[in-house]
Amino acid sequence: QVQLVESGGGLVQAGDSLRLSCAASGRTLSSYGMGWFRQAPGKEREFVGGITYSWNTPYADSVKGRFTISRDNAQNTVYLQMNSLKPEDTAVYYCAADPRLRIGYMGSEYAFWGQGTQVTVSS
Repeated sequence: QVQLVESGGGLVQAGDSLRLSCAASGRTLSSYGMGWFRQAPGKEREFVGGITYSWNTPYADSVKGRFTISRDNAQNTVYLQMNSLKPEDTAVYYCAADPRLRIGYMGSEYAFWGQGTQVTVSS
């Protein structure tokens, strides 16, 4: 099975950018559909976006045009580039892997999760 570790979170101001990384070990990421989710305090976990082996990248409407997901198969890492950040983007961000190679919109569809990285956007 795969182990996932997110990094790159931090405290930024509105309008700034951050790039989150999700590094995998144990198995190659090409064996999985990869999703990004986030959870803000007191809110449900929500789908942010995902990437398939064939580079299909669906996004939530709330981040479309601002966030970009990519993958580096050589580094076995998936990235979430976040631009024009807003205070409402504040959350813990998680990457997740689905061995069925699909991008699901529900967290329950994913078998493996990272520990999360905090993103805080100040106004």
